[in-house]
Amino acid sequence: MADATPDQPPRRFRSSRGRRAGDAVISVFIRAGLVPGSYLLTTRGRKTGRPRTNPVTVVEHDGKRWLVAPYGVVSWVHNVRADPKVTLRRRFGSRSYTVREATPQEAGPVLKLYIAVATPTRPYFRATKDSPVADFVAEAQHHPVFELTPVEGEG
Repeated sequence: MADATPDQPPRRFRSSRGRRAGDAVISVFIRAGLVPGSYLLTTRGRKTGRPRTNPVTVVEHDGKRWLVAPYGVVSWVHNVRADPKVTLRRRFGSRSYTVREATPQEAGPVLKLYIAVATPTRPYFRATKDSPVADFVAEAQHHPVFELTPVEGEG
């Protein structure tokens, strides 16, 4: 799949039975620790209070860990905004974090790095892998980025 171009709008995320099945399959591989940089993110449902789990890719930039929403403001983003406590899990490990939403200036370099490592998400961005960071700063309003801070006393 090609990157979006300035002439072509980025793809819009649509949940489907196929996507949910794909997420279930990739979750098995993440749980086994076979997908580098990927984790199972567990949030608390903002309406139900029940745990909700999604596969995510975490990137490291400037000595910090960042959580990126490549498909925009999806359900887990709403959950994180309502309750900034999350858990990341893979293999035999699990760690709790608090999150803080990044400013567009902080998010720009993280988004640029993100599409370099999470190539299947490129069509959801207007900026391309070769675009300057300023183009990713402009995209930050459509792709929230969260700084992960480990909860003290864990793991």
